[in-house]
Amino acid sequence: MQSVLIVEDSQVVMKVLRHTAQRLLDFDLVFAVSRAEALTKLKEGDNWLAAIVDLNLPDAPNGELVDDVLALGIPTIVLTGSVDDKKRDALSRRGIVDYVLKEGRYSYQYAVNLVNRLHRNQGIKVLVAEDSLVTRKFIVEMLSRHLFQVVEASDGQEALEAILADPEIKLLLTDYNMPNRDGFELIHELRHRHEQEDLVIIGLSSAGDKYLSAKFIKNGANDFLYKPFTHEEFSCRILQAIESMERLETLRQMAYTDVMTGIGNRRFLVEKARGLLSQATAAKTPLALAILDIDHFKHINDDYGHDVGDEVLVHFAQALAKSLGRFVVARTGGEEFCLVMPGLTAAKAAQILNALREQVTQEFVDTAAGDISFTFSGGVVQMPAGSLEGMMREAEQLLYRAKDAGRNQVLCP
Repeated sequence: MQSVLIVEDSQVVMKVLRHTAQRLLDFDLVFAVSRAEALTKLKEGDNWLAAIVDLNLPDAPNGELVDDVLALGIPTIVLTGSVDDKKRDALSRRGIVDYVLKEGRYSYQYAVNLVNRLHRNQGIKVLVAEDSLVTRKFIVEMLSRHLFQVVEASDGQEALEAILADPEIKLLLTDYNMPNRDGFELIHELRHRHEQEDLVIIGLSSAGDKYLSAKFIKNGANDFLYKPFTHEEFSCRILQAIESMERLETLRQMAYTDVMTGIGNRRFLVEKARGLLSQATAAKTPLALAILDIDHFKHINDDYGHDVGDEVLVHFAQALAKSLGRFVVARTGGEEFCLVMPGLTAAKAAQILNALREQVTQEFVDTAAGDISFTFSGGVVQMPAGSLEGMMREAEQLLYRAKDAGRNQVLCP
């Protein structure tokens, strides 16, 4: 587990910091009240995520501990009782993540939440497209302070190729004036492939055109920054853009997830399946679709109660996700589940599902009413079978045949 160092000599402030950090952070928390104690704690640990450090301590009145922590390569958030332009610039030159004024409980909460932000940033890849080496290195250094994974490109064409080759890139910072392909051309091309919530784009330029920011945004950028910009302004814009992207992703995840089981819902299935159908048609490769249904589920609800029935649904969903998570798995309603299995014929898919069925038959679900066993039935079809809806109807007809034939079986044409 990564560790977080928090250093503050005021007992009142430390009490608030300790309470806030213990409530909001899921890391190994290390507290110190002086430079000497902090240096001892630093020597004892080696997996530091970040540090929150008071700028003025009795044994480090001029921010000496800030320099100590930064020298160890630990991202540092500074607490200070006051700030002016001179101090702000000096702190930025030192290489801190951010400074936080000691103005009350919200300030300390902001500082602690910055640690969580740094932790999440470690999994976010950012591309910097800038033809000026000096400017590009300056931007990369600021992003690195915040623990982003940074990729560099010296022109628009290189940036385009990098993004197309790496779907993990979530944020693009692009200059306007670049050789081979300028910022507008780059954004225009990318927006044909990526929605704003999938790839955040922030335009950069030192041009004097007062309408340039509007042009960037109308071309598909999420935001715009005029150069030169301060570290503080840059950080605020970047973090705001990332957090907006994460909120949209959370909303989208909620919209596409079955609340009870945690797997995909019907909307998720339809969107994913249509894309896979198009790909399979274009590549002329097989694709199977299966509809599964828990046998006698009404009896489970009637005999044991709906809470136990929900436990059975969750167990079955988890079994599907664990065994067949490489495919599209969704709950489409009630006790019915649907799978889209690209690359498989109906016969091969039925073979895999029957193997899972035999495994499920031998297992028991640990529920509030005790151990319960259940079985399921299914129908499997493959392309070509018209539309997605047509495939689902055909699979459902096979499911009904399996039910009529005694249940606990998976049928294919």
